[in-house]
Order: sequence, then C-alpha cells, then structure tokens
Amino acid sequence: MLTLGETIDRAAIAFPDKEAVCFINENECRYTYTELNEDVNRLAGGLVKMGISAGDKVSLWMQNRPEWIVAWFAVTKVGGILVPMDTWYKSSEAQYILHHSESVAVITSVRFGKNDFLGMLGEIQSDLPNLKHIIALGEVPESAPKGTVSYNSVLESGDDWRENQEYTDRRFQNELDNVAFILYTSGTTGKPKGAMLTHMNIVANAKDAASIMEVTHRDRFLVPVPFSHLFGCVLGVVLTVVHGASMVVMDTFEPEDVLKVIESEQCTICHGVPTMFIRELEVLKVRKYDTTSLRTGIIAGAPCPVDTMEGIMNVMKCNICIGYGLTECSLVTLTRFEDTLAQRVETVGKPLPNVEVRIVDGEHNPVPTGAMGELACRGYNVMKGYFKMPEQTEETIDSEGWLYTGDLATSDPKGYYRIVGRKKDMVIVGGFNVYPREIEEYLIADPRIQEVAVVGVPDHDMGELVAAVIVPEPGVEITGQEVVDLCYGKMASAKVPRYVFTADELPISSRGKVQKYILRKDLGERIEKDGIAKIVPTEVRLKKKVDRLPLVVDKILTSCMFQEAQKSDLERFLMSLSEEQEEMFKKLVMGAEA
Repeated sequence: MLTLGETIDRAAIAFPDKEAVCFINENECRYTYTELNEDVNRLAGGLVKMGISAGDKVSLWMQNRPEWIVAWFAVTKVGGILVPMDTWYKSSEAQYILHHSESVAVITSVRFGKNDFLGMLGEIQSDLPNLKHIIALGEVPESAPKGTVSYNSVLESGDDWRENQEYTDRRFQNELDNVAFILYTSGTTGKPKGAMLTHMNIVANAKDAASIMEVTHRDRFLVPVPFSHLFGCVLGVVLTVVHGASMVVMDTFEPEDVLKVIESEQCTICHGVPTMFIRELEVLKVRKYDTTSLRTGIIAGAPCPVDTMEGIMNVMKCNICIGYGLTECSLVTLTRFEDTLAQRVETVGKPLPNVEVRIVDGEHNPVPTGAMGELACRGYNVMKGYFKMPEQTEETIDSEGWLYTGDLATSDPKGYYRIVGRKKDMVIVGGFNVYPREIEEYLIADPRIQEVAVVGVPDHDMGELVAAVIVPEPGVEITGQEVVDLCYGKMASAKVPRYVFTADELPISSRGKVQKYILRKDLGERIEKDGIAKIVPTEVRLKKKVDRLPLVVDKILTSCMFQEAQKSDLERFLMSLSEEQEEMFKKLVMGAEA
C-alpha cells in the first residue's frame, strides 16, 4: 500500500505523458501526470520554505480546480495534514473550522461566485491566532488580509524542489498510519467534528472501490461533486490517481454542462448524488446528448428512485453502483455490476473487501438478519478518531474497533444492507417511532414526485407530526391531500404526513445532502405563523361523516321529507357534501343549534 504522495509519484512514472486532469471552464486547461506531479512537488517545496512542518494543518478553501488536486498531494507529501473546507461556508463557519483545526495556513481562491473568501478571512483573521499564512489563487487585491501571498509565488519558490534536502527528507518520512487529512462533519446537529483519516484509510478505500468498479488507466472520470467531501476527494481524486486514469474537473454543477462534457470528453465514469442524475435525465428528455461512453460510477448520499435508476441504466447506458459511506470511514458498502434493479434501489450493496459490517441493538449486540438496528463497521477504513474530541471518539468507536454510524439499517440473507434512516432524524409521533426514510422511499416511487424530504414538526397534542416537502415532476400537479391519501392505509397512521408542502427544489448542501434541519425550522415556523391546518386523510374524513349521518337521516325521515325507500339516496347526497355544505344543511334541517 502507498501513501498519497507515493500514488501520484507512481502514476507520473507509469503514465508520464497521459492526461491526468482536464479542467472545463472558460479557460480550459489540461495536465499530464508529469506536469501535475511537477506542480505538486513545486508547491510542496514552496510550503517547506514557508515553514510548514510535518503535522501542521493546512486548510483548503477552494472550488474544484486542478490547484485543489495539486494542494491535496503537496500538503500530504510534506507530512502536513489537509483540512478541506466547503465553498458554501460563511465567515462564522470558516472561523470555527480554521480555529478548531489549528490551521497554520489556508490555500484559497480570491473569490468564487458570490463567495468572497479573502473578504471573509479578513473579517475573522484576528480570531485565528494559529493562522500564519493565506495563500490565494489569482491576483491578490490590495484589500487582501495581512500576510496574503499569491499561490503562484509559492509555486515558483519551490522550483528548486529537487535540491531542497528538507523536502526530500520529509517526503519519504510519511507512514501509512499518519493522519493525511481532517474532514469535518456537516454539523447539522451540533458543532462539526473533525474526522482524522490516514493515508491507509484513503488509499485502500479508493483501491477497493476501484476493484469493484473494474477501474483501469483507460477510464475518464467526471467528478461534479465537491472535492471538499470524501465523495470527491477519495472516490474521485484518489481513485483516479491510484489507477492512472484521467479526471475531468468541473467547478460547478449544471446538468446540461455535465452531459455536454460526457459527450465531448468521452467520460466513462460519472459520480453524483441522485438529484444530479435526476436533473441530467430531465435534460435528456428534451435534448439529445451521447452518453454511451459511460461505463459506471457511484451514486451515494440519498435513496435513488426506481425510475431514476432505470433512466441511468437504460437512457444513459451506465451500469451505476449505489454506495454507502460517511465522513468517519469513507465508503463502506457498494453494489456490484451484476446486481438487480431491486438490489440497487432498495439496498446499498454489500461491504467492501476487508470491511466488516453488522447491525446492532441499543447495547451494541448483533441483531438477527432482517431485524432493524444501528449499522456498525470495522476495518482499515475507520478513522483514527475526532480531532481534539476524545469523548465523542469513545462514544463512536469501541475498544474492538467497531464504529457506530448512527444510521439505522437491516440486512438480508444474501449480505445486502438497507439503510432505514438516521437515529437523529427519527420522529416521535405520540410515542411511536417514525423513520423518515421509509416514507420517502414510498413516496418517491410515485411517478408524479421527483424529490421528497420528510421531517418532524412540533405538535401540541402528539409531540411531533410528520411533514413532507414534495418536488413534483415538471408540469405535474399533486396536492397535499393526494399525498396524504397515497400514504393512508399503506403505512401506520403515525407515519402518514399531516402537513405537505410543494417546492421547486429542496435545500441541498454542497455535499449533496438535504438540509433537513433547515426544513424542520422553516416548516415549524410557517405552520405556527400561518396557522396551517393538518391534512386529514379523505377516508378518515368520510368515516367521521358516516358516523354523523344516522342522526341527520333519522331527523329527515321522521319529518317526512323522504320516504324510507329513499334512505340510500339521501345518504349518498349527504356524503357528497363538503364539510361546509354539510354543516349548512344540518342547520337547515335540525335547527341553528345543531
């Protein structure tokens, strides 16, 4: 097994003139493996001259670019520890990551879209006592924070890397068990935690995933997911380099642009979250792009609808794999090429080689096959722990090396695992445990629904009730009543949504996950502020009406308005009335006091 730095060295030796990276934007650029590794060594040499020591943390706050890849390998080659940061971070979030990680340097873009990275760093610089260096890609403005230097100047200072003895010594001192990067969790239930992942964690995980996907140096990866997440950096960057394949880099996701690139660059592998593929398939309904070069890829992050999976395989001609992983241990399970459609959409596949998985109860005892419990895993992929959080580490990883994921799952006799939901997403309706993922998987099967997210909202009587946010298929209308009626009778009453909202899109993080904490907060406030009424299933409403009918019918019959023979006609008439019409009719027949 190789360290990260050794993987890029080996690729440059084995495939010196092969295209390593193609960056698609307004200024397209391409790197061979020789050119890429040369820049890695130059930047690494420049970082050593700046005083970056082994074990120092260097944050990387930048959109997907070739320079991101260069920094990824350069920092780890000199024994530094990389700290990826999401581009959507605001200044307060960036301040927390930079401060908690004790980063001594940050490599960043000047700006990206509306994000003024240097401006935000200027706001928080005084609160970051460890931060000594800001390295900015692009022309450094006069307003830049104190001490900011250009990326190119650091690169140029490392031109003599071959004669730099300190760098030469450092690059060969890395060990597989050394921490290579600290990846912070999304922090949706509290402060983000920094998962410490080693060279072994990362490289072995990429290698095992590649073996299942049958990756070779002939493949061309398209990686539209952010490099700041393990999906992008481990299953994209590292997986590509381990096999000397080529990578096509895009700094933003636009579904039509992705399809254009697949066609023009003849990409064979494409990763993404379900939402990305859903939107690509929507484009293909109205415009034709040649995606027959696609061979495979990984979908992760959320359940994949059946029609989406069918579209990927039949329309895009891609034998896609479904994967399950998490920040603390990268990829855990993956489906195989020969798996059925049902196994791809209903499960997350089987464990990777050399990774153990089991389902446990609340006391961490294994449960029988088919029973629901928490998914735990053990193997080379498990993190060393959370940075500066020993108590949280002890709660997550036991003395035998089992990592408890917080995800609820089941297993089947063939060794496939199905994710039921997050323990922390559980909604408690009148003491009944409801798992949103089960409801989401049921609703997404309806052809009128493109995307759905289910959360719990506060309720005075029941504690919580289920609320669903629906993104309908384009041009399709579906009412909240229809959604409720779709569920009623097909699942326990507590699971049936009592509030349904439609939206053009769901709030998605840069890591491709639905931000349910935003939905919970927004929906709860809307329900309370606007006095939104609960939706009663039609069957329940009619049953209540039926229960009220006898008294009204008897009153009418006894007053000789109808004959007994016409009783059924009367009942049908009353059943057809809306609640408001029924109330008016009752008052008319029985008196205003009714």
